[in-house]
Amino acid sequence: MLSRTAQNLFWLSRYIERAENTARLLDVTYRMSLLPSAASEQDQQWRPLLMIGHGAEEFAARYGLVSGEAVIEYMGFDAANPSSIFASVAAARENARAERSAISTEMWEALNATWLELQSKKYRDFAKDGVRGFFDWVKERSHLFRGVTFGTMYRDDAFHFIRLGTFLERGDNTARILDIKYHQLLLTQRINGEPVDYFQWGALLRSVSAFRAYRQAYHDTIDPRRIAELLILDADMPRSLLYCFEEVLGTLATLCGARPRECQRLAGEIHASLKFGRIDQIVAGGLHDFLNGFLVRSNALAAQIQSDFMMQLA
Repeated sequence: MLSRTAQNLFWLSRYIERAENTARLLDVTYRMSLLPSAASEQDQQWRPLLMIGHGAEEFAARYGLVSGEAVIEYMGFDAANPSSIFASVAAARENARAERSAISTEMWEALNATWLELQSKKYRDFAKDGVRGFFDWVKERSHLFRGVTFGTMYRDDAFHFIRLGTFLERGDNTARILDIKYHQLLLTQRINGEPVDYFQWGALLRSVSAFRAYRQAYHDTIDPRRIAELLILDADMPRSLLYCFEEVLGTLATLCGARPRECQRLAGEIHASLKFGRIDQIVAGGLHDFLNGFLVRSNALAAQIQSDFMMQLA
């Protein structure tokens, strides 16, 4: 496969997954902001989201004070923000358009229809009744594209690069969501001296479609440590870090074949740290430090995949 094709398909899937996960992050923050206790904490609720894409300075220059409405418009609908849902879907479509011959007709039609409909959606259209409908729509369109991909695409290298991008991006975003919201809830608990309620922890789990999975795995009330364990170390949870890296490692093994590459070794190291990790040790060593270290290694892996298989970025 041409390195340009591999690169376009890898980033196509990453952009689709990024749009979905941005919608998930905005959705959980929006849910939490509706609680009476959060009404006076707009900056504390929404500012951490801007730190993910390193867009705080640009946001401040263009929007001024942090508010839920401004952050949702910036991260959801702003075409000038390269990390927004709008920009991510646009970039995914451009990558798909460049590789029409490498993907199925159904994949192109699903993504193109998403892009055409997205252009007609504006924040003001959702402001009256709430924006959760928009977030659900983004997630549904991502699910549709992923299902069409799995159901119609030939299992060649093109398919494997799409899968590789999907799970690398998903692991990255699960780590970011957990890092931001987990510590935000614990900070609120320490400041107020009261336990954070069931709804808030439940909103965190729902942001990664893990609420029912948590109840099936633990059959107990929601506990922060177990939430971290589920989203980091549970191999049966489709959005956990371990599950994502089992998929990444397996996909790289297929792509590398009998010629091991450096990216395969890096992925193996990350996978081993998750497979043989223990939540007590992770929490004792600092959950934030662990997740930050994971993100650093995941980014290094993405750069190595770029070097091993794709065109070098300028």
